[in-house]
Order: sequence, then structure tokens, then C-alpha cells
Amino acid sequence: MSDLIGISAPKRTKIIEKLSVLLADSVVLYVKTQGFHWNVTGPHFVEYHTMFQAQYTDLAIAIDDIAERIRALGGFPPAGLGAFQKLSVLSDSADVPKANDMINTLLKDHEKIAETADTVIAAARDGNDDVTEDLMIGRRAVHHKTAWMLRAILAA
Repeated sequence: MSDLIGISAPKRTKIIEKLSVLLADSVVLYVKTQGFHWNVTGPHFVEYHTMFQAQYTDLAIAIDDIAERIRALGGFPPAGLGAFQKLSVLSDSADVPKANDMINTLLKDHEKIAETADTVIAAARDGNDDVTEDLMIGRRAVHHKTAWMLRAILAA
């Protein structure tokens, strides 16, 4: 991997590795959020069902943006459920939890993804990759805002 777009090969490799973890986390969270959307029940069904749909729709766009950034950096994004599960720091949700447990699970996952975005930001800064840094600052902001909203629901 030679120098490309003004970023050295070793720096791009590190950025791609960090982006790949974030991509995997985003896919796992997407699948989990969509599953919660399908399976939520209870007195707040309509609000949670709608909120989960907005969240997984945002994640679908983010997944594509992250994968395309990996390609723009000269890498190949991981693909396939096995690759995503291997890279992700998030755990799968095989059962159907109660609505408040769904909210708590998603809260923890959004906080973890924000931390992962921080590692990408650090690698991007180190590599003078302001495009990736900008993308990650935006993603981190989304995850912080989502975590805040989920915390507010749990405080009710």
C-alpha cells in the first residue's frame, strides 16, 4: 500500500483497521436495533418502534459512509457476519428483552461506539486525515446524542 491521498501507507493501514472495527460495531448495532424495532412491546410501543426505526436508518447510512471511506483510503471493508462479529466489541442480542432493557442495551452500545469513534479520530489526526476525522466527529456526535436521549428515557 503506497502513499495515497497524502497519507502514508502505515498511517492509512492503522486508520483502516480502526474504521473496520467501527464498521463492525455499526453493523452489529444496526441488526440489534432493527430486531428491537420488530420486537418491542409495552405501553411505549409506538414511540420506541418509531425511535428504533430512525436509529437503524441512520446506522444504515453510516455503515455505507464508513465502508466507502475505507475504500477511499485504499482498503477493503470487512464483509460478512462472521467478520463483523469477530471485529466488533459489541455483543449480539439473541433474546427479546423487555423494552427498558432494550433501551439500556442500546445506551451502552452507543456509548461504546462513541469510544470506538474516538480511537478512529486519534488515528486520523495522527495520519493527518481530516476527512476521516470529520466523518468520525459527526458519527461520535450522533452516538452521544442518541445516548443522551436513551438516558433521558431511562430517567423517566
